[in-house]
Amino acid sequence: MPLILLGILLVAAVFGPSLWAKAILAKHGDDRADFPGTGGELARHLLDEAGLSEVAVEATDAGDHYDPTTQAVRLSPDNFDGRSLTAVTVAAHEVGHAIQNGDNYGPLLARTNLIKSTQWLQRLGSIIVFAAFGLGAVVGSPILALVGVGAGIATMGSTVVVHLVTLPVEFDTSFNRALPILDRGGYLPRQDLPAARRILKACALTYVASSLAGLLNLWRWIRYLR
Repeated sequence: MPLILLGILLVAAVFGPSLWAKAILAKHGDDRADFPGTGGELARHLLDEAGLSEVAVEATDAGDHYDPTTQAVRLSPDNFDGRSLTAVTVAAHEVGHAIQNGDNYGPLLARTNLIKSTQWLQRLGSIIVFAAFGLGAVVGSPILALVGVGAGIATMGSTVVVHLVTLPVEFDTSFNRALPILDRGGYLPRQDLPAARRILKACALTYVASSLAGLLNLWRWIRYLR
């Protein structure tokens, strides 16, 4: 029974934040007639106000994000073209990342460099995992299986580190940049600010969920090695 309860708690910890975030974003996803512009238009305005006219604003199907390499704020079609509270708040969140980059915010720069340096490790690790387990199954070599597990641990470990470094970056852009911008600029009615805070918290919690999922996968690989 304790193991079952522990399993339930782990599943809830990993998937709960993500499900809650999706529910919050959907709850405030209806267009508002009182909003003068779309998420994409607000992003463009905020970037220009921050002196970041060189940063592009683009629609994408790859999810809302800021790309520091190409200096582009990318929003999902619903948030790029939408006039919802979710669209406006998410747009401000991603602009917050562009402002971080313009300010040479240390944790964002560290995350960007870490992602670049670990991409090759993750690709190589995946190749070694499949090759080692495949050859191990053919020749029956336990050493090859151990090599595969070691590569899996290295791959998962680098992913977990990236997620953990991402957390302070996300909380900073949500609560030290996006929310103050929306509040001081008067871009939202005062009564919408608590909901905007929940949306920003939901954006940050998606990375918490990713971190927990990565830790769970890493623990599974380590257990296999033992």
